[in-house]
Amino acid sequence: MAHAYTSGLRVSPRTVVARTRRLPLSGQVLVDVGDRVRPDTVVAETYLPGPVHNVNVANALAIAPEEVPGCMLKQPDEPVAKGELIAESRGIFGLFKSSVRCPESGTIEMVSEVTGQVLIREPSTPVRINAYLDGTVTETLPGEGVVVETAGACIQGIFGVGGETYAPIRQIVQSPEDEVTGEMIDDRLRGRIVCCGSMITLDALRKLIEVGASGVVVGGMRYHDIGDLLGYQIGVAVTGGEDIGLTMIVTEGFGRLPMAERTFELLRSMQDREASLSGATQIRAGVIRPEIIIKSDGSEASADRAGPAGRGLEAGSLVRLIREPWFGELATVASLPEQPVRLPTGAFARVLEAHRTNGALVTVPRANVEIVET
Repeated sequence: MAHAYTSGLRVSPRTVVARTRRLPLSGQVLVDVGDRVRPDTVVAETYLPGPVHNVNVANALAIAPEEVPGCMLKQPDEPVAKGELIAESRGIFGLFKSSVRCPESGTIEMVSEVTGQVLIREPSTPVRINAYLDGTVTETLPGEGVVVETAGACIQGIFGVGGETYAPIRQIVQSPEDEVTGEMIDDRLRGRIVCCGSMITLDALRKLIEVGASGVVVGGMRYHDIGDLLGYQIGVAVTGGEDIGLTMIVTEGFGRLPMAERTFELLRSMQDREASLSGATQIRAGVIRPEIIIKSDGSEASADRAGPAGRGLEAGSLVRLIREPWFGELATVASLPEQPVRLPTGAFARVLEAHRTNGALVTVPRANVEIVET
């Protein structure tokens, strides 16, 4: 039997998920292996050095550089406030003095008698990393971060926008084909991850932001609506850092696309359960998928540990097409021809034949599909 490997999107009610939480530079880990953590638990922290301000004291006081140390009212490592006097000339008979005030609050870092300049560094900025998952610390990375693990449901989307959040799930439609419009949005959705059907309108998205919803999960949406919401069009890049007021995950693709039945029913079964949500997406090397992770409440059957990225692709596999003209559609693999096939572009590539949901048989490059893992 023909056999190949391709990346997959997980839609699993029971799995074990581990996420590495790493600082951008060396810092302090605040938890130990075995500690139970919540998504908002700070697990590691560090401090980014503040910006430096260069003050030319010699020029301001009209003195030689070597005279600057003798005119300083503040010394290295001393804190200073914005507007505070840091240097003053002696003047003539105590008169006609010149002075220099601090441009920003911070600390005197250096006084140079060679250049006559004083360096003032603003306070450091704390950087804290939270656990993101409701789970257990399984590994600590000294000076870097931790690995947090949890058991529960995991759903990966095809595209996302916005950072990480944690909130209860609220499904507001009855069918995966339903569209969400502005009239369906009210204050009851504040602080909720709103699960939709096939489409959400731009008006509804803006109202969700207005009422303070934490996130939204939807089958499809219009691509240009994302640009209208952000104020710019997203190209081929990493998403996840957008500050739009909520996190958004598209599970199927762009356009009006009914959410996959298994995804919709899994979210329905998790109504009012708290979930971790991340919109970070990268579709090139080092693939990152937007995700929803819902911790097990203990009533589900035992979870299976997620395997390595990539799995067997074979006849009968459920896949999602990730290139036009069928972007976002689900299909079932019919066969995996062994020999490369010439594409319309003239290039040769390994392909597969698959039945779309309407029964049509299509031939697509294997690189243009992702397995829907269950």
